[in-house]
Amino acid sequence: MVVPFEPGPVVRMYICGITPYDSTHLGHANTYLTYDLLIRRLEDLGHEVQMVRNVTDVDDSILPKARELGIDFLELAATEMKRFHGDMTALNTRPPIAEPRATESIEPIIDLVQRLQDAGHTYTKDGITWFDVATAPEFGRLSGYAEDTMLALAAERGGTPTDLRQRNPLDFILWQPSADDEPTWDSPFGPGRPGWHIECSAMSWAEFGEPLDLHGGGSDLIFPHHECERVQSELGYGQTFARHWMHCGMVAYQGTKMSKSLGNLVFVSELVKKYDPQAVRLALMGHHYRDDWEWFDGDIDDGQERYNRIVEAIGKGTGPDPDATLAAVRSALDNDLDAPTAREALDTLARAILDGTGDNAESGAGLRTAAELVGLAFTS
Repeated sequence: MVVPFEPGPVVRMYICGITPYDSTHLGHANTYLTYDLLIRRLEDLGHEVQMVRNVTDVDDSILPKARELGIDFLELAATEMKRFHGDMTALNTRPPIAEPRATESIEPIIDLVQRLQDAGHTYTKDGITWFDVATAPEFGRLSGYAEDTMLALAAERGGTPTDLRQRNPLDFILWQPSADDEPTWDSPFGPGRPGWHIECSAMSWAEFGEPLDLHGGGSDLIFPHHECERVQSELGYGQTFARHWMHCGMVAYQGTKMSKSLGNLVFVSELVKKYDPQAVRLALMGHHYRDDWEWFDGDIDDGQERYNRIVEAIGKGTGPDPDATLAAVRSALDNDLDAPTAREALDTLARAILDGTGDNAESGAGLRTAAELVGLAFTS
């Protein structure tokens, strides 16, 4: 559902970051470029955007991977975060104002679990502290999913719906004992480590201390992650957690779901070895952020051709009046972040310049201004 987004002069935005156990793939790039487009248009409108993007450096994904590789989980996180930052720099994305890490946020995490416990929203069994969804009548409001759908997604995405120690299959872990080779912290609930969902709630509140204007991430995070975030934050802090939620579609690869288990991930770090990173931006802009879509190997060639055309047209300079193009790009972004239409407006002007249409000497400079609005970078 599309609703008006009318924030104040300062826009507080929290984007779920990566779990740094593997390289940045196109699904990540699609998500973070989407929010980069949004940030750039908000800045163009005169807003100050404060974007925070977390690092989930302790959870049930990174710990097994580190164990498999025989290295410390923080060493794995450091390696992959360095690669991720390199990819984001190459793609010319706006950096966050803060990048909190779960391992450095244990105090606010424990504080939130304690708040929930004091308010009667938790129970503990065998050292595991669960959130009791029976105490939250609005659980499921964000996703709007039926209970059977929530149960299926919980099982698929890190939940424990078959654990008979739970009062309700949809209850979720807030704090749990650590395995012998896992990091552990002391807490009022016993030694252990946090569950996944509680981390983002605590990190975002620790950074802003007030409701978010927008919370974003991939559509696979709607349930259970964002649903659990919303309910525990609002019951723990007693305020609206996020005024708006925004989710990006999933990226498949040539007809198959893109996943690590299938070995068909397309990594940004590999693409940029052969192609200009701006070609990746343009290729991804060919799809609306809300859509699920498929990446084909030829997409990057199309992106490179479009970028080459823009660069050549900027160099040639003379062409049609560029003001209409800048207005078209802005209008497209204002229309639910319609990147494909914005991309087409750039390409139309670039082609017209190269075809010798028009005699406006500022056409190339205007094309560059419009292209930079969507985050394209140029070396000269």
